[in-house]
Amino acid sequence: VQLQACGGGLVQAGGSLRLSCTASGRTLSSYAAGWFRQAPGKEREFVAAVARMESSTRYADSVKGRFTISRDNAKNTVYLQMRNLTPEDAAVYYCAAVQTAGYYSYSSDAARYDHWGQGTLVTVSS
Repeated sequence: VQLQACGGGLVQAGGSLRLSCTASGRTLSSYAAGWFRQAPGKEREFVAAVARMESSTRYADSVKGRFTISRDNAKNTVYLQMRNLTPEDAAVYYCAAVQTAGYYSYSSDAARYDHWGQGTLVTVSS
């Protein structure tokens, strides 16, 4: 499966953005998906993950209550709605996917994902 992330941009602190990750080549419904981010000079970090069952999600503590991950299998797309953005959220955001048999399985470990999008840049001005 190939992943294409988009939706990044420049936003003021306190603003919102919605990132999209669209899959092609195979149906995304067989995959758990996640969002990761990497800021300059920092390591890639986990942001959010969603299992094949949309109700099964996990968030990094730093984004809990502000970010929402969701999926629309009919559109082969996973979303990351980001609200109340801060300069600390500025990074390149990557979507990732891993095929899984379980409907409720997901992972916060980047090493478990074998399909990655190209990244989309989020810039937050203070």
